[in-house]
Amino acid sequence: MRKRRRHVKNRKVIFTLLAVILPLITAGGIKAVPVLAELAESIDVFSGSYDEPLYYTGEQGENIFFFEEDAEDIISEGYGWTAEVEEKDDSDKGAKPYPEKWKVSEKNTVYKNTFEHYSGFRFFSLETKGQVKNLTDISNGTLLKESKLLPEFTIEKNGEPEVLIMHTHTTESFEPYVRDCFDPSFNYRTTDENYNVVSVGEKICEGLEAAGIGYIHDKTIHDYPSYNGSYERSAVTVKKILEENPSIKVVLDIHRDAIGTSESIMQPVVEIDGKEAAQIMIISGCDDGTMNMPDYMHNFRFASLLQQQLASDYDSLARPILFDYRKYNQDLTTGSLLIEMGSHGNTIEQVEYAGELFGRSLARALLSIS
Repeated sequence: MRKRRRHVKNRKVIFTLLAVILPLITAGGIKAVPVLAELAESIDVFSGSYDEPLYYTGEQGENIFFFEEDAEDIISEGYGWTAEVEEKDDSDKGAKPYPEKWKVSEKNTVYKNTFEHYSGFRFFSLETKGQVKNLTDISNGTLLKESKLLPEFTIEKNGEPEVLIMHTHTTESFEPYVRDCFDPSFNYRTTDENYNVVSVGEKICEGLEAAGIGYIHDKTIHDYPSYNGSYERSAVTVKKILEENPSIKVVLDIHRDAIGTSESIMQPVVEIDGKEAAQIMIISGCDDGTMNMPDYMHNFRFASLLQQQLASDYDSLARPILFDYRKYNQDLTTGSLLIEMGSHGNTIEQVEYAGELFGRSLARALLSIS
C-alpha cells in the first residue's frame, strides 16, 4: 500500500508541473507537440481529472465528497471485512447459526448507494462498456490493449463441467433485510448456506444450467472454524477438483465485499427491472514478480470480457474491475477470478438477485467464446 501511495503523490506532482510548464511548452510552438504526447502517455490519463472528487450519498440524500486517496475507510479495495489478514481471535468451534434476534443501535447506520462512473487516472473505460480500476504500475494503455484480446480457453458444451463455482470465505454473510441500522455484534458470517455466499453461488449456477454449460458448485467451508489459512485450504480443494475434472476452464471464487467502518456500512445497490440488486465487483490479480503467476493477463482478458457483458446487460450492476497486485489462487487456471457479490451491508434478497443476473451474463460471456 505504501508503494502505491508514493505513485499517487508522484502523479500529483506531475499534474502540478504540467499546470506550470504547459504554457511555456506551448509557447515553443509545434516542436513541443512530441514532448507533450510522450508526457501524456507516461501520465496515462484516460478517463478524467485526478482532482475530481468521488462521493457517496449520505442517509439524508446529501452527497459526501472525498478524494480517492482519502477514501480507504469508505470505498472497499476488495479486501473484505478483515482486510484479508489473519485474525487474532481464531478459536470459534462448531456450527455458526444465522441470528434470529438482532441488537440494533442508531449509532450503527446502513447507507444505501449506487456506485456509478468513476473519474481519475486510476480508471479507464473498456472498449464497449464498463471500467477498470488499475492499482498497478502497468499502464492503462497496455491493459486496454489486453482487454481486447479473447481468453485462452473456449467453452465446448460437451456435457463435462467447464466452470467451477467455489468459496474461499464460505461463511461470509449479509444483512437480513433493508433497514437503517445494523447489529454491531454480528460479524457477518454464518455456516447456514441459506444466508451465506453459498446461496449466491446457487443462483449463479442456475444461469449456467439454463445455458447448458456444465459446472461444479463446491460448497466446502474453508474459513470456519478457523479463518486463518483460508486461501491455502481453498487452493487444495480447487487443485483436487481440477485434477479430477480437467475439462474445467473457469474458476470463480464467490465472496462478498465489506464497505464501511465500524459505525457505518454501505449497501451498494442498483435497481434493475424494478428490483434492487447488489452491485458486483470483479477482482483480477496482477503478479508483482513474487507470486509465481505468469498468466495473470489471461485472467484479465476474461475479466474484461465478463465486465463488458455485465455492463451491457445491466447498467451499473458491475463496479469497475479491480486490477491489483493480488494472487487469490488465480495461478491455477487462465480463467480464475474473484467475484465480490455485494457487500455485508446488502441483504440476502439483493445479493441473490445479483447472483441471478450475474449467472445470466456469465453464461452469455462464455457462450460468446464457445
